[in-house]
Amino acid sequence: MGLSTSERKLRIRRRIRKVSFGTEARPRLSVFRSNKEIYAQVIDDNAGKTLASASSRDKAIDVKGTKTEIANAVGKAIAEKAKKAGVETVSFDRGGNLYHGRVKALAEGAREGGLKF
Repeated sequence: MGLSTSERKLRIRRRIRKVSFGTEARPRLSVFRSNKEIYAQVIDDNAGKTLASASSRDKAIDVKGTKTEIANAVGKAIAEKAKKAGVETVSFDRGGNLYHGRVKALAEGAREGGLKF
């Protein structure tokens, strides 16, 4: 019997976190995707602090359209907030999701905003 979807995603998330670790010089850009919303955080794992965060629920992100377009706007917002916090390069943590659709749109938005990863 195979793994359920949630067990498979958890296994992938743990495998990614072994490799992707946020430091002060290169923090981790973590993505969480639910069915309705998408969230992004820039995290310094050594200090255990969130340096910047953005989500589709923020009032500042007032984009009407598809969930993919909203994810792109969240990527641009997280890039802007990360640059204000002094972050230029990040390590991308897709959170067990496939690099496709909304996760890819968020990453491309962050790249357009000036983040390097």
